[in-house]
Amino acid sequence: MIPRNLSENQCQNHSEKPTESQNQTKSKVQVGTHFTDPVNLLEQLDLSPEQMQFSPQANQDFQFKVPKAYVDKIQKGNPKDPLLLQIFPVQQELEYKQGYSRDPLAEAQSLFQPGLLQKYDGRALLLVTPACTINCRYCFRRHYPYDDKGHFWTQINNNIQLINQDDSINEVILSGGDPLSLSNERLAALFHSLEAIPHLKRIRIHSRFPVVEPNRIDDEFLEILASSHLQIIMVLHINHTQEIGTDSKVSLEKLHNQKTILLNQSVLLRGVNDDVDILRQLSEILIENHIIPYYLHMLDRVQGSAHFEVSDEDAVQIHQQLRGVLSGYMLPQLVREIAGEKSKFPIYEA
Repeated sequence: MIPRNLSENQCQNHSEKPTESQNQTKSKVQVGTHFTDPVNLLEQLDLSPEQMQFSPQANQDFQFKVPKAYVDKIQKGNPKDPLLLQIFPVQQELEYKQGYSRDPLAEAQSLFQPGLLQKYDGRALLLVTPACTINCRYCFRRHYPYDDKGHFWTQINNNIQLINQDDSINEVILSGGDPLSLSNERLAALFHSLEAIPHLKRIRIHSRFPVVEPNRIDDEFLEILASSHLQIIMVLHINHTQEIGTDSKVSLEKLHNQKTILLNQSVLLRGVNDDVDILRQLSEILIENHIIPYYLHMLDRVQGSAHFEVSDEDAVQIHQQLRGVLSGYMLPQLVREIAGEKSKFPIYEA
């Protein structure tokens, strides 16, 4: 296990701020334009704030951000568009719900150092950036205090040294934020450091970029993957077939040709994909694009997301019906993550 160099309380209260020079190392890839004004987006989509129950307070609590490449896939004039519902700040986010919290997976308790989590045997999760290219309203880290957790390069290097000291770790998971928010230069340096650890076998990258901003998968990034002696796994986050446009298919084909193992995890979301036909179509298009349907997650109960929750009873019924229309290899596992547990829990019956 990674040495417990900081106590739990020290991890939770860590408030170190990056210096100016450290801020300059937070290099990002600027792939395309983003919408950061929800009202401006609605104008583009021929919708009104009233139709969407827009909440300025919800936007202030969790900043709206969505790339144009994703917006281009949203149907104009449709307030119930499944992509729009995932990213638009609404009044329901302000309703306090019992059983929901700001840290539903108790990640603060899993911190060994700021930015380093180890919940599962053999694996360590490295938070490498607070930045995402898209802010999903149901994100379980929507309240995560990134600025208090040391997400800058000095801390990342310290965490890599801790991983190097623990030969029980054979897989590093790059998370954030979205790891592909880092520049290719930063990613190459990160890969180089991890590849020097003799007991590592795999790097797993969790990213929305290949689907929501596909141009990020450029030749330079593909070369980083190709030159690594470690096995590369990319876990995508695709909730609806509409997210996979022609541009997405191109990026996915490039990753497949690079022999990157592609998995997908979806979140079961009310009003977005809580439908057997939608999920069946999603599994079909995933397989067509060389992606294994891996997990169908129950919602992590983070404050502000309760309006997305699907009941256990409905989820089990949907999954059972899905089992009847899909080949076994196309059926994602229906799971829930429980804070403090060593693995995800399959849900077989409500």
